[in-house]
Amino acid sequence: MSSTDRGIARIVAVSTVAVLAAGITGCSAGATEEPMPSSGLAVALGEDPSQDAVDLYTDRDAAVAAAVDALPEFIEKALDQTGVPGAAVAVVSNGEVVFEEGYGVRDVTTEEPVGVDTVFQIASLSKPLSSSIVAKAITEDAELSWEDPVVEYLPDFALNDPYVTEHAKIADFFSHRTGIPTGGGDDLEDIGFDAEYIMAHMNQIPLASFRDTYQYSNFGLTVGGEAVAASRGQTWAETAHELLFDPLGMTSTTTLHDDYLAADDRAAMHARTGEGVYEQLFDRDADAEAPAGGVASTAGDIAKWMNMVLANGEVDGEEFIDPLVLANTYSAHSITGGDATNLVSRTSHYGFGTNVGATVTGRVNINHSGAFGWGAATNATMIPDLNLGIVVLTNGAPSGVPEAIVSEFLDLVQFGEETRPWLDIWPTVFAHFSDPAGDLVGEEAPADAAPMGAAGDYVGTYTSPYFGSFVVTEENGTLTGALGPEGGYTFEIDAWDGDTLSFVPTGENALPGSLSSAVFVRDGDRITGVTLTYFNKFPAPGQEPNGLGVFTRVG
Repeated sequence: MSSTDRGIARIVAVSTVAVLAAGITGCSAGATEEPMPSSGLAVALGEDPSQDAVDLYTDRDAAVAAAVDALPEFIEKALDQTGVPGAAVAVVSNGEVVFEEGYGVRDVTTEEPVGVDTVFQIASLSKPLSSSIVAKAITEDAELSWEDPVVEYLPDFALNDPYVTEHAKIADFFSHRTGIPTGGGDDLEDIGFDAEYIMAHMNQIPLASFRDTYQYSNFGLTVGGEAVAASRGQTWAETAHELLFDPLGMTSTTTLHDDYLAADDRAAMHARTGEGVYEQLFDRDADAEAPAGGVASTAGDIAKWMNMVLANGEVDGEEFIDPLVLANTYSAHSITGGDATNLVSRTSHYGFGTNVGATVTGRVNINHSGAFGWGAATNATMIPDLNLGIVVLTNGAPSGVPEAIVSEFLDLVQFGEETRPWLDIWPTVFAHFSDPAGDLVGEEAPADAAPMGAAGDYVGTYTSPYFGSFVVTEENGTLTGALGPEGGYTFEIDAWDGDTLSFVPTGENALPGSLSSAVFVRDGDRITGVTLTYFNKFPAPGQEPNGLGVFTRVG
């Protein structure tokens, strides 16, 4: 049996023993004094049966030390195997930073090395930081609560359903259960709109069922964060610094893109343009969704935050965040996964801005990844039972590297060996993150395509209640479309088949190779409207056209 097969076999055995042990411990009535037969695996008893877990393969400190010693070799292997340019990794254990190192380069063009002070864009790893910021705000303000409706602090904000507008709480926005569909608002950010415009136009987005479905929404969580900042009469950046970054000494952490750009030691973003090939092509300004994805930080600064969380909200032995408020952020509020047709499948959950699950040994696992298709991938994972946390920041498009490093580390701590070939598994999971987008990707124009009309037929201004103006101009026979603030998002429009033309969308959700249709509507000799297919649905798989990308000609 290979080492991997042995690991898989161990997982099955451990899971079975943990379930049986919990049952034995919890049913003491009528039990005899005779010891139960040993399975060869020990159970570490918690304060009550729900906290029991399969014991580590050796004592806790030795297990962590051995896993830390093995980290450098695995990190270097991960970068070599995938081509990801650089990584910064930190481990916290029993309140101390026991590992903090940089690997690879922060920029493939300059080949400057990643160091412990290198600042990375952390993408959606911003979300659990934001939940801690809100928890601190609630700790300081007895009148503020997760249960407050956001319209109490953002009276002009509205969603597509008046009932949801009135009743959606900060908690709903932070647990992705408002019904705002995955990707809602991201398209407006891609074409350059700011948070104010996006939040003002979220009332156009069709909603899924309120509190019945989990819909991962960057701008939903952003609304929740902005409501808390508004309750304090502050910007989100001011709230974040005042409540979390400054008190914890997270001196390299910011929610402002300009601050990230001003850092001398910062990791540039790198898109994946081929197998193991990463290039610096884009700059990702995520200010519009700062609470959800706009933080830039170092591994060391994230380690300070993890130590606070693992200490139940204490800093230097003193209460910093009310432990009951903080614990609420790491409780299960939304069901995020699981196979209802398969009783062997475990259910996964989301708290407020973070994933909440369990390791195979039965220990609570708090984690979140971050991903920008333009060139960032991150993960932070904490195991409170072991007072242990690890953060991995990388400057390459989502590749599974952070998750593989974390999975390997936790395997080594719990079992002393790898249970699965994580560097083969996780990159496969994330491979689609670099796929191009659009209904015409991989297609060729029909051989018998009808000719497009005269270029002047399509010239004009079109409007959508969601996107605003779409202006088509012509110069020397070439059509150009313009969207966004001051028409700053532009693309050429080319012939395809009759009045169905083509264009190349760009953005975080439309990576190189993207191609989509612009379907113009003709009434007699006049073009009356156009549907930009890429902008007529959100990027999550299986989502239907939402009507937002339908434009009507004006004038």
